[in-house]
Amino acid sequence: MKLKLYLLILLLLPFTLVKATNIITDASAGITGTVIDSLSQKPVDYATITVLDQATGKIINGTVSATDGKFTVDKLPAGTYRLRINFLGYANKTISNIKIDGGTLKLGRILLAPNSKLLNEVQVTAKKAIIEEKIDRTVYNAENDLTARGGDATDVMKRVPMVSVDLDGNVSVRGSSNIKVLINGRPSSMASASISDALKQIPADLIKSVEVITSPSAKYDAEGSGGIINIILKQNTLQGMTLNVNSSAGTRGAGLGLNGNYKTGKLNFSLGGFGRGGYNIPGEFTNDQTVTDLSTGDVSRTSQSANTHNKFLFARYNAGLDYDINEHNSLSLGVVFGANARPTTQDNFSTNSYLNDALTGTSLQTNKITANSTSVDATLTYTLTGKKPQREFSFLTEYSQNNRHNNFENIFLNQDDGSTTGGLKNNNNSVNKELTLEADYQTPLFKNTLLEFGAKDIVRTVTSDYTYLSAADGTLNYQPLASSSLSNSFNYKQNVAAGYVSFTFNPFKNYTIKAGTRYEYTTINADFQTGSSVNIPDYGILVPSLNISKKFDNGDMIKLGYNRRIQRPSIEFLNPNIQASNPLNISSGNPALQPEFTNNFELAYSTNIKANHFNISAFMRNTNDAIQTIRTSSGDTIKTNYQNLGKQNAYGMSLSANLSLTSKLTLNGGLDMYYLDLDNQDPDPLFRATNHGWVANYRLFGGYDLSDKYSIQAFAFRRSRQIQLQGYQGSFGIYNLSFNRKFANKKGSIGIGADNFLTNGFKIPTVINSANINQTALNVMHNRSFEITFSYKFGGLSVEKPKKPKKTINNDDLKEGSSNNNNN
Repeated sequence: MKLKLYLLILLLLPFTLVKATNIITDASAGITGTVIDSLSQKPVDYATITVLDQATGKIINGTVSATDGKFTVDKLPAGTYRLRINFLGYANKTISNIKIDGGTLKLGRILLAPNSKLLNEVQVTAKKAIIEEKIDRTVYNAENDLTARGGDATDVMKRVPMVSVDLDGNVSVRGSSNIKVLINGRPSSMASASISDALKQIPADLIKSVEVITSPSAKYDAEGSGGIINIILKQNTLQGMTLNVNSSAGTRGAGLGLNGNYKTGKLNFSLGGFGRGGYNIPGEFTNDQTVTDLSTGDVSRTSQSANTHNKFLFARYNAGLDYDINEHNSLSLGVVFGANARPTTQDNFSTNSYLNDALTGTSLQTNKITANSTSVDATLTYTLTGKKPQREFSFLTEYSQNNRHNNFENIFLNQDDGSTTGGLKNNNNSVNKELTLEADYQTPLFKNTLLEFGAKDIVRTVTSDYTYLSAADGTLNYQPLASSSLSNSFNYKQNVAAGYVSFTFNPFKNYTIKAGTRYEYTTINADFQTGSSVNIPDYGILVPSLNISKKFDNGDMIKLGYNRRIQRPSIEFLNPNIQASNPLNISSGNPALQPEFTNNFELAYSTNIKANHFNISAFMRNTNDAIQTIRTSSGDTIKTNYQNLGKQNAYGMSLSANLSLTSKLTLNGGLDMYYLDLDNQDPDPLFRATNHGWVANYRLFGGYDLSDKYSIQAFAFRRSRQIQLQGYQGSFGIYNLSFNRKFANKKGSIGIGADNFLTNGFKIPTVINSANINQTALNVMHNRSFEITFSYKFGGLSVEKPKKPKKTINNDDLKEGSSNNNNN
């Protein structure tokens, strides 16, 4: 009852504060004018206008000129200012000692003189860096990387500093897969169920940038011990109507996307869709495993091999409406639909079994594995701003639903003539529903301070219906198996109520401190349709965070961060359904899993040397009650499960460099290296498992502008061997080369690209060792591909005054694990 009362007061208080603020009427005024080319006497559009305090040089306000060269800067209190106007190709213009004491000052025509370099036909080109370091995050500007076009978000992630992606699309940050992925600052039930599936549904052409937040403040959910990845999609804030067409076709896949936008006055409508299909993706799989009976000493050995055929089809559709009710009130509504289908077929799946080196049996089968999902995310956001800068209240709500179908069918074959002799099928349908309510308020208390507080509630309902069926003859007349462990329904209900407070201030010149704390209380109810309920106790956690930064006069920055995080298990870890597409390697979740807790420490330094940017950071991560993969044996079968065992410690560093060698040639590269120490702390010495070692990821990107129309880019990435508790996964690397030509005044572009064009395929081994299990699985991927891309932008635009970004919900509260499949 006290918690509900607290949340109610927290929700109502900001309305009162903002309303009181709006009663105060501050005297304000404005400046208007028209920017004109001094030679042609034509208006200069998109020029940047900045108003600065005459005495201190502090930026007060700003805008950009419209297509007719006119501009208006309002909300200026009485004072003396300096007006600065700049635009690429023109000399900067400064008007000093502008006195404002009420009303609007009309400056009339302001002449800009073309830069002398422009008169001498020397072209000046400005580009945003591929990698940018900010006070609390690292930003990868994907829109400037041509090598990822035609792919999906998984391809983009391979280029992001501190991020690693395996062949299944599982993402980790600095070696931790306990991360949360947000899209435009918002969560998605699709990502809550499976991060890898979510990334494969987002086309690379729609991604503007990717933010890696390794030290989140108290405003963010306490979930995600490895950090938060925020994917920013391209958005249009210009007046008018536009239509973007993006297409690609190649030897491994093809895609088509259409995105339209119409903005007029206070209304902005957006509608779009993208689909991509993959085909002709062959591979091979081999597996060799031995299981020792510790009581008798007998050794069971199994050798398996198969040819694999993969394909995929995904689609993403979105619709949005933004409405600026008035100067201080705005409303935003968005709906996103997604679909994903990734079937896999394993032909000639042969198995040979041995007991003490004597052949005991052989089998032949065909496996069909289905992984389909559909999702919907609907969001509604209301924002109320006060007249005082930085004072704002927002209320956000979201409903998400993700439907997943993870099924497999094993068809047993006669080894002599290939005829069907029987089959085994598993249907697993799961639904993840989430309802989120969030209220946030921020206000400056006095100069150079900002107070933020808010409340949030997430209601999550997950169901998993699973059924096993078998067929005893070649007709494949399947009949369900009557067993509560094989056919059942698992129901999981979770509620997370949270409140936070954060305070940012500048105690000394160039120093910034952001400190805060967050409290989250989690209640869980879980049961089976057939059988008893699962007893999972409720729990609360207090999560502090502290970030300190110092910016030097030369622009260098050093920052120190600490935060405590929690990682709740997702349905992937909880789902008790037995996955047995390979009957000798089965896996299932553990409904009784508890969360894990992590302490993160980070120290980073960034510097600029001329036009080159460098960043180095060191980190330490300690995790208790870690959710770890445990493999046990039953006969010749290896069983994979998850348990809260032991601890994980990681110590490492990240290096990144962004180099502008010439006006046309840019290079950026990075190295992420860490030492991982794993210990399951099992009290039974027979099953005690530890592992440790160094892990490193390397990336290099380069771009060269052949002219203002032609450019070439290249990318290379390599991931070293990954340490696991009972073994390791082998290394792999990828590379890409693309060529692009712009046309129609840069409205359109056409390009060609090649992936891994010098390599027919690469091999990824997975090695598992324990007291009585030894396993080596090998996946061969054939991913050499060639592709043609095309894009064109239709429509006319005019600029509008930039607005503050819309507030968004951040659900960062589920652990997503990397799949440890050895049967693909």
